[in-house]
Amino acid sequence: MAGRGSAMAAVGVLVVLCVLLHGEVAESAVFTVGDRGGWGMGAGSWANGKRFKAGDVLVFKYDSSAHNVVAVNAAGYKGCTAPRGAKVYKSGNDRVTLARGTNYFICNFPGHCQAGMKIAVTAA
Repeated sequence: MAGRGSAMAAVGVLVVLCVLLHGEVAESAVFTVGDRGGWGMGAGSWANGKRFKAGDVLVFKYDSSAHNVVAVNAAGYKGCTAPRGAKVYKSGNDRVTLARGTNYFICNFPGHCQAGMKIAVTAA
């Protein structure tokens, strides 16, 4: 009987873990950067007033022949430069999962970041 009780306990633990993991995933929100306007020159203030959590997803929609999305660090954001090895998204419909802390994104097409095409999103 002890073997059967151990198996039942293991199944119970697995069920609880599945419920907890599903609940964590279900709580993630999806945000389209720039809302209807998408990722463009006017998206710089888009994150203002919004609350984000680690695991939330940002969707960047844009014309891939005119823009891109580069995940950068704070220095890259401030200086509008992409550090070596930075992740560059260029599909025109990119999904990025937020990490805890401040996440920085720029467009590194010439002059775009300097014109304000960059966002900083802080995820709790």
